[in-house]
Formats: sequence, C-alpha cells, structure tokens
Amino acid sequence: MATTADDIKRLREETSCGVIDCKKALEEAQGDFAKAKELLRKRGLEMAAKKSDRAAKEGRVEAYIHNGNKIGVLVEVNCETDFVARSEDFVKFTREVALHIAALNPTYLKKEDVPADVLSKESDKEAYYKANCLLSQPFVKDPGKTIQDLLNELVAKIGENTVVSHFIRYKVGA
Repeated sequence: MATTADDIKRLREETSCGVIDCKKALEEAQGDFAKAKELLRKRGLEMAAKKSDRAAKEGRVEAYIHNGNKIGVLVEVNCETDFVARSEDFVKFTREVALHIAALNPTYLKKEDVPADVLSKESDKEAYYKANCLLSQPFVKDPGKTIQDLLNELVAKIGENTVVSHFIRYKVGA
C-alpha cells in the first residue's frame, strides 16, 4: 500500500513525531495506523533509554496555582540544554505535569522512591504505584497514558534526556 502525504500528516498530528519517522512507520506497518503508532511509541521508548545516561542540568521550575488559590504546585523538570528548556513542547509538558500533580496529589516521584516498609503493607503493589507514584500515574487529561509515557514522548520529540527531578504540592490547611 502506498503511503500518501495525507496519511503521514494525520499520523504526525496524532503522534507529534517527525515526518520521516511517520513515513517509515507507515511503510513498515503497511498503512495500518494502529501498528504505525505502536512502532513510533516503541521507538520513542528506545530513544528515551539511549538518552537516559546524559546529564540533564538545565530545565525549568513550573509553578501552578489552582483556581481558588487553595492548591499550589512547584515541579522541577530538567533537560540537557537551556534552548530545549525554553521550547514550546517542554514548557507545555512542565505545565501539564504541574496541573496533574495538583489534581492527583502523588506522594512519590517513582516506584523506587517508595520505602520498603510502606510497600510491604500493600497487597497490590502495582495499584499502589499507580495511585501514589507520579511517573506511574495515568495522566489526568488522558488516562490511556502515564506521566512516564508523556515523558518518553517528549524525549523522542525533542531528542534530549529529560527528567522530572522534584515536586511539591501545597494545600491550604494540610
């Protein structure tokens, strides 16, 4: 099946991946959009893994204050260059993560941060991770993706190691 420019454009809009990547994925998937999207997702995971050992010393601190001024969030997200830290995609990601933290109130950043004594009391560890670890939580605006999935997509798109370093959520009276 021949890949058309409209097919590439549609896949690019749905995945935010590059034109060449979309074309290759569609050709490899023989025009099947679902398979092409899965191929792009896997390539994004591979790219993120390759870049994870790079130093991420630039970035930004995002602040979010929820309507009514009762909940506030600060989140630090790091990347490799200040150029990327100022990019539209990076800024959008930091805002989305801050909003997510305000909405779902994670306790830990990642699974490895959960103390063993806390985890030993849980019968369903995966459910606990999804409820309490930021990177494992389903994204509040798209429950089909986790915050880690969004992070991997960002890394694939911008081509730099990106890390959520710290966050804190304040609530009046808590």
